[in-house]
Amino acid sequence: MEKVRWGILSTAKIGREKVIPAMQAGNLCDVVAIASRNTEQGKLVAGKLDIPVVYDSYDKLLGDPQIDAVYIPLPNHLHVEWAIRSLQAGKHVLCEKPIGLSLAEARQLLQASQLHPQLKIMEAFMYRFHPQWIQAKKMVNDGTIGELKTIQSFFSYYNTDPGNIRNQKEAGGGGMMDIGCYCVSLSRFIFGEEPVSVSGNVEFDPVLQTDRMASGILDFSTGTASFTCSTQLTPYQRVNILGTTGRIEIEIPFNAPTDKPTRIWLHTKDDTDEIVFDTANQYTIQCDLFSKAILNNEPVPTSLEDAVNNMKVIEAVFESAGRTKIVTM
Repeated sequence: MEKVRWGILSTAKIGREKVIPAMQAGNLCDVVAIASRNTEQGKLVAGKLDIPVVYDSYDKLLGDPQIDAVYIPLPNHLHVEWAIRSLQAGKHVLCEKPIGLSLAEARQLLQASQLHPQLKIMEAFMYRFHPQWIQAKKMVNDGTIGELKTIQSFFSYYNTDPGNIRNQKEAGGGGMMDIGCYCVSLSRFIFGEEPVSVSGNVEFDPVLQTDRMASGILDFSTGTASFTCSTQLTPYQRVNILGTTGRIEIEIPFNAPTDKPTRIWLHTKDDTDEIVFDTANQYTIQCDLFSKAILNNEPVPTSLEDAVNNMKVIEAVFESAGRTKIVTM
């Protein structure tokens, strides 16, 4: 079976602990190289994950003609720069979320990608490919819960370490960029459209200067989506999708476990049905689907325009909070 030859830009934790092993478990991915500015760290990770080639610079990896695509798990502020450089080097690009630090950056990347129409590029929102989300989307579209009216989502963890990249403002840290982006993404995914207005409330850490708690209300005309995310609350995640005749509850919506089944509940007037999904790795599914798009020259599952629109809403949350007024999209 033909496979896409992948290179990894950096030894970031999400890559070495989650995404690279998931790629290696896939049917269409062959991880052939990794690059790290810390040569010893690169060799250590490559040895542990059985990656044959190690580069001591990202540019050297991009110059390797044996690499078809790159996965970018770099800090947020480096996403756009290295995605563009990867495209210019003739590589397909799977880039971690958020796609950039601003709507302007996202649009810059979109424009750059249009200069390379033969190359595939996608923002890595892996949750959308998990069977539980595919089923939830299908039930909404099929009218299983009646008319979709509102979505409530919550995502939090507790981390005040100033050395953690998620708490460094200059690197694009903060709750909205790290986890709030999921809440925005899933709302747009389930409604299947863009909000017409956004209201936001954001609380910043006085020392770290990053947003430590943010809430938003997205108005989709036919319904709403509300969310709260926080980097300084007890860890919790849950999504409820409510319609006129039923409710879908997703127990572990974002970092679904790869070692045990997941479940969602369909609540209706007369009953509650538990739907259990076999063990699945959403990272493996994501990487195989992206690789399939490359091999078959098909559109990627999630367009870069979707990433731009997600950033537009994130920016509107901050704008609304700063101006204490609803922002019309």
